Amino acid sequence: MNIALIPARAGSKRIPGKNVRDFCGAPMIAYPIRAALASGCFDRVIVSTDSQDIARIAREAGAEVPFLRPAELADDRTGTAPVVRHAISELGLAAYGDDALCCIYATAPFVRAADLAAGLAALRACDADFAFAVGRFAAPIQRALRIDGHGLLSMFDATQYMQRSQDLEPTYHDAGQFYWGTVHAWLRSGQPYEQSVVPVLLQPHRVQDIDTLEDWRRAELMFRVLQEQGSAQ
Repeated sequence: MNIALIPARAGSKRIPGKNVRDFCGAPMIAYPIRAALASGCFDRVIVSTDSQDIARIAREAGAEVPFLRPAELADDRTGTAPVVRHAISELGLAAYGDDALCCIYATAPFVRAADLAAGLAALRACDADFAFAVGRFAAPIQRALRIDGHGLLSMFDATQYMQRSQDLEPTYHDAGQFYWGTVHAWLRSGQPYEQSVVPVLLQPHRVQDIDTLEDWRRAELMFRVLQEQGSAQ
C-alpha cells in the first residue's frame, strides 16, 4: 500500500490561513491533493490536521481525514517526522514496514503528479529509504557572501574567490514539496539524511518556498504563467 499524507495545521502566523487560503482560484491545499490523486500512486490520500475547517476543505478536494491531529503535534515547533509517525500509528501501518508513505506539503502548489510518480519509481529502483524533491542552487554556494555587523561584505570562504563558477561542484536544496519513504524509514529516524536518500530533481521554475506574503505573490505570478502555458499541473 502507498499512502499520501498531507500535513496541514491551523494557526499559521506569517500567512494567516495559509493552507486553505485562495491561491489562483482554489484553496492552497487543493493542489497537492489533486496531484496526489492524479498520480495514480496512492491507495489513500490523507490529510493530517487539527482543524475541522481544514478537514472539510480537504474532503471537498477529494482527500480523507480519518483522524484529527492532537494539539501537541500542531504547534509551529512540531517537525514533519513526528506528524508522520503519528499518522502511521493512527492508520495502523507500523507492521507494514515496506509500504511507502509520501509526505506532501500542503503549501506545494507546484507539485506535479509526474514528479510524485518519479519519486516512487526512484525509491523502488534504488532500494532507498527516502526519495524527495530537490532544486539546484542558482548561484554557487561556495562563493556565498555575508554582511557583518558593520554592513560590510565578506566571503564565507575567501579561498573560493578565484575559482571559476563552472568549476565548482553543483549544489542542491530541499524543494519543500514531497518526501517518499518506507514506513520503516519514517519510524527509524526523524532525519532522512541519516539514511539512504535518492533525489528527484525539479526544474527551477517549479520550486518556490511560500513563507511570506512576498513569496506568495511571486508564487502566484509563476503559477499563472504555467497556467497560460498549460503546464501548471
